[in-house]
Amino acid sequence: MNAGRGGHGDVRNGARCLFGPSEVPSACARSSVWGMRPGVVALASLLLLLGAVPARAVEPSPLSLADTGGGSQLILAQAPRANSTSGTLSWWERRRGGKWVKVGSALARFGAKGLVEGRARKQGSYTTPTGLYDLPYAFGIKGAPGGTQVKYRRVRGSSWWCEDTRSRVYNRWSEPLARDCRASESERMISYATQYAYGMVIGYNYAEPVKGRGAGIFLHVNGRGATAGCVSVPVGAMRRILRWVDPGRAPHIAIGTASGVTAVTRY
Repeated sequence: MNAGRGGHGDVRNGARCLFGPSEVPSACARSSVWGMRPGVVALASLLLLLGAVPARAVEPSPLSLADTGGGSQLILAQAPRANSTSGTLSWWERRRGGKWVKVGSALARFGAKGLVEGRARKQGSYTTPTGLYDLPYAFGIKGAPGGTQVKYRRVRGSSWWCEDTRSRVYNRWSEPLARDCRASESERMISYATQYAYGMVIGYNYAEPVKGRGAGIFLHVNGRGATAGCVSVPVGAMRRILRWVDPGRAPHIAIGTASGVTAVTRY
């Protein structure tokens, strides 16, 4: 999605640390602890035990969700809070005997203005919609990684994603751009060489689009910072996910927060 219309568009993060200490054990996290005097560290530890300081979010598993979509492959994207712009993404598969096994994980980025309940989302809000969604197909400017089984659509110069609420092809791939879909309200996909090197369509507002709720919500490669509504991961993780996804196993993605009304476990 284009940043001006609620899509992937990169948002630079002016903060010193792109990710918070509770999300990644970076130098930012180390400096915040190692720079303290022993007494301060002890006090911080006591406050943590008493619940005054939020503990690291517990990683969700398919077993903790209200619904997994009925398939045997599931991607879980979780942010610590609704106003977070980063978090984690893990992918799981159910094996013989019904046991869910984590196959991989990566750091993830979300909308520049956090996450919001999908049914309440508005286009252009720079928020990532929470909920449980299918994954209709994959796409990319580059060719599909070897072993990719899911339907993969190659991005070309004439490939557009229509985000024009007046168009009959709203929230659809349009190639070439439909006559009733304004280019100024849509996204020429080849323009995003880094982000759309590889991606997957997230089935948010897709099966029966509600105009104005948002278009072009994808799982794609990281850009420079937070997105304008999509979920993004490093390129290596995106390639691994594409090789792993099996359309015969009805893969879904659950997006949410660690707790609250948008908790991933509600979906």
